[in-house]
Amino acid sequence: MPPVDLSTHPGHLARRMQQAHALLWSTMVSEETTSPQFAVLNTLVEKPEIDQRTLSECVHLDRSTIADVVARLARRGLLVRVRDPQDLRRNVLRLTEEGVRVHRRLVTRTARMNRVFLAPLGPEERETLMRLMARVADAAEELRDPEATAAREPRPTRVTDEAEVADGAGPESGRGDAGETAESAAGG
Repeated sequence: MPPVDLSTHPGHLARRMQQAHALLWSTMVSEETTSPQFAVLNTLVEKPEIDQRTLSECVHLDRSTIADVVARLARRGLLVRVRDPQDLRRNVLRLTEEGVRVHRRLVTRTARMNRVFLAPLGPEERETLMRLMARVADAAEELRDPEATAAREPRPTRVTDEAEVADGAGPESGRGDAGETAESAAGG
């Protein structure tokens, strides 16, 4: 079997972009505050005093990840858990003054980093990239939600391209060796 062109694999390209983003983040934004932690700070500025479950939905992090992120930010004194005055059974999250200061500082840095990250693209290309990435991310989010997946009609999970169809290796051929599932495509 000949090698495949990894530049045609969205998962491979996404991983490369994530590596570049991580490098830029640590050098231009913060070595202490991660991108997911910034997302939490930013959301709590926009929506103060929401509960952890709502926060996890807003920033698209699973429950165990959001619990870890919130715990780390609380240990650093950037947010606190307080009783919801409307419902004493519920805790809500609130940024501390230091959390607000850190957020303010990081907003400027993230804007600068994003300009560097997207510098190879023109303004229209940046808009197009962001729109398409959001569409793919939203679709991936639907796949992660078991209720949405169960309610949806089953879709083919096989990813094909013109080369597979041209050489007879597409899904209609019955040859499974040349194709890949959506799961393997996402990883590579």
